[in-house]
Amino acid sequence: MAKKAAEAKIRPDKSKAVWSRAKAEERKAIMALGEEYKTFLDNCKTERLAVETIVGMAVKAGFKPMSARQKGRCYQVYQNKAVMLAAPGRAPLSQGFRLIGSHIDAPRLDLKMNPLYEDQGLAFLKTHYYGGIKKYQWLAIPLAIHGVICTREGKTVEIHLGEERGDPLFTICDLLPHLSRKSQEGKKLSEAFEAERMNLLLASLPLDEKGKQETGKEPVKKAVLAYLAENYGIEEDDLISAELEIVPAGLARDVGLDRSMVGAYAQDDRICAFAQLKAVLSALNPRHWCLAWFMDKEEVGSEGPTSANTRLLELWVASLMRAHGEKGDYLEVISGLSKSKAISADVGAAFDPDYPEVHDKRNAAFMGCGVGLTKYTGHGGKYSANDANAEYVAWMRGVWDRAGVPWQAAGMGRIDEGGGGTIAKFLAAYGMEVLDAGPVLLSMHSPFEISHKADLWATAEGYKAFFQA
Repeated sequence: MAKKAAEAKIRPDKSKAVWSRAKAEERKAIMALGEEYKTFLDNCKTERLAVETIVGMAVKAGFKPMSARQKGRCYQVYQNKAVMLAAPGRAPLSQGFRLIGSHIDAPRLDLKMNPLYEDQGLAFLKTHYYGGIKKYQWLAIPLAIHGVICTREGKTVEIHLGEERGDPLFTICDLLPHLSRKSQEGKKLSEAFEAERMNLLLASLPLDEKGKQETGKEPVKKAVLAYLAENYGIEEDDLISAELEIVPAGLARDVGLDRSMVGAYAQDDRICAFAQLKAVLSALNPRHWCLAWFMDKEEVGSEGPTSANTRLLELWVASLMRAHGEKGDYLEVISGLSKSKAISADVGAAFDPDYPEVHDKRNAAFMGCGVGLTKYTGHGGKYSANDANAEYVAWMRGVWDRAGVPWQAAGMGRIDEGGGGTIAKFLAAYGMEVLDAGPVLLSMHSPFEISHKADLWATAEGYKAFFQA
């Protein structure tokens, strides 16, 4: 009887949109989750803010800081830009666990180390783009500044400007069409918009905070420095040790007359981070330990101490083992990792009807049709990719079908059209089974990415089923 009940949940027709086959209560859940997700995005404009938000939600759900004495649900933060959540399972960690890893960094503009200058009565900040962007998309749009400035005395100052009503906004100027025929229009797209010209417009008045007129050389720059000193207690040299990110200003919004989609910055990959967070928070007494790893630096190749390409996972697993009576030595940790199953939680490219020529339609994923299952990413001949084996793909299909999760096979465009990498290969380095799975987006890596609320819901359900398998 139990087997028949499980089989009854299977929805064999995967060609239909999630909404058309969802029950009334599922449709309500889809829209409710979309509202919660928008709030999450609004609070997570940077990876530091994402860690803060994730930890806050975890603490409310009963998670406590990881320690040698902590036996229950716990979390560990690293450098304020990576975090691991762990939900205990009935089986020991050494027998393998379930791991979902997503990244919480996103394409953006960072500041150079000496960014502030004045030219022709205007003050600017020089930027350096982070991750894969189309530079023209970042011109002439409202921008906000988020991040921290660390002084030589050890003080850390937070900066958040451009999101609240009444805050000033910032922008990068574009050239007017009347003057751009030779400068931009006659060039290749990759050459028409130069990174060194992407300078943030900051101020134009030579007035300090008290309205006093600044004089001499670069009076507007002096006024900016006076503002920073008065409001934040910092000086120009402190910008060398700043970590300020320039991101699109504004809230996540519903898209479409039917409000079926979400438009927002950084949905790659914070949509997966949110779905993964919902899944681990709901993991109560699973068979296997459930680990949710939220990491940094994926958009620049997973290089750096807060990325997937580190030994952090070994450290955290060893700490969990020892806190729960296992040896946690090298052999036991590596053995446990090799017996584990993982999902590299990352978004895919949705089929775009306006650009069908870049997709292989038979192997493309479509908006609103469920979580995308991706066997391999990479580029060309599967370079820089993990290629999941047939047995693991079949196992995942079975897990999702038995749980009634709407899913679809998802490729990343035509073979020689482009491609991209994920964290999957770094998890596979431990010998664990891993594949990529997540919702698909339109306008990926743009300042306003588009997701489908039904895909978000299906992804959260897929991650929950994985943790319970």
